[in-house]
Amino acid sequence: MISPSSQAPVFYSEKAYVELNKYISEANHSALFILVDSNTHQHCLSRFLQRLETNNSFEIIEMDAGEESKNIETCSGIWSTLSELGADRKSLLINLGGGVVTDLGGFVGSTFKRGIAYINVPTTLLSMVDASVGGKTGVDLGNLKNQIGVITQPEMVLIDSKYLSSLPSNEMRSGLAEILKHGLITSETYWEKTTSLHKLTLEDLDGLISESVSIKTNVVERDPREENLRKTLNFGHTFGHAVESYFLTHPEKPKLLHGEAVAVGMIMAAFISTKISSFPEEKLTSICEKILDIFPKIDLEESDFEKIIDLLKFDKKNTHGNINFVLLKNIGQPVIDCRVPENVLIEALAFYRGI
Repeated sequence: MISPSSQAPVFYSEKAYVELNKYISEANHSALFILVDSNTHQHCLSRFLQRLETNNSFEIIEMDAGEESKNIETCSGIWSTLSELGADRKSLLINLGGGVVTDLGGFVGSTFKRGIAYINVPTTLLSMVDASVGGKTGVDLGNLKNQIGVITQPEMVLIDSKYLSSLPSNEMRSGLAEILKHGLITSETYWEKTTSLHKLTLEDLDGLISESVSIKTNVVERDPREENLRKTLNFGHTFGHAVESYFLTHPEKPKLLHGEAVAVGMIMAAFISTKISSFPEEKLTSICEKILDIFPKIDLEESDFEKIIDLLKFDKKNTHGNINFVLLKNIGQPVIDCRVPENVLIEALAFYRGI
């Protein structure tokens, strides 16, 4: 199995299936299991099975779709199913789905019998450019995002953009947030390229997916355990995760997709950057315009502020009781481990609300 310090190979389009079938024929796994959710079972499994070439028998395991299923209870059910179906330490788990499936499936595989081999086949734009790559696995703890997990690499990641043809527009938009984030932390050039993404066709997306994956894998290779550089990939996620968690359990708020929440978080992080790290205000204005051109503004009330700030305290980057942000000195120049006073946090929420 691949160690956490080595990056899993990423294969694209039809070559991905050639590599998968070659790997399965040579690896001599004792059993093969394919994890899907109710959506990918209906829309993606048939395409995958048409390209899977193996004489081995395999079992399909289905979980409920959605962030609400990303918990230890779901893992426990899958662990039990694997055990009942005779899975052993030489079994292979293939995770066919979006970020919930690849995050949770990776965690299931990494912990069942102390770790079995797993492969990620992402089927959403978000999971293609973010969740399936880098070896982060995990589940939520209540409404707190990704609190339980480990970093272990899949055997490989297979990216086939044809799965995106069945994706709803809001799910496509959710994935754009991570590509926009890669632009903001990498370079002005890539940022400008990403801001016209919502006008592109599926074919146009292939190159940008590949470029975004390269950006992430280059960062992860240099810092696999997230001790410094990899933290830059969390730009927009500190407030984003808090807003996502708050909306997930609020009875009167709509549930947000991960990318929708990260888009909110990036605007707030850019605002804080103007206060803490001398980020140019004219670039804040441009970021707001370009993000809000793709992502509709969400409804925040002043009464929400305190509860969202309370949720920031559970962010995984925090240490020694301090809330740590990734900010920008300029586009392409991220700054990690930035402490932000509470009054600036409130200002950031008020700024977004007043846009």
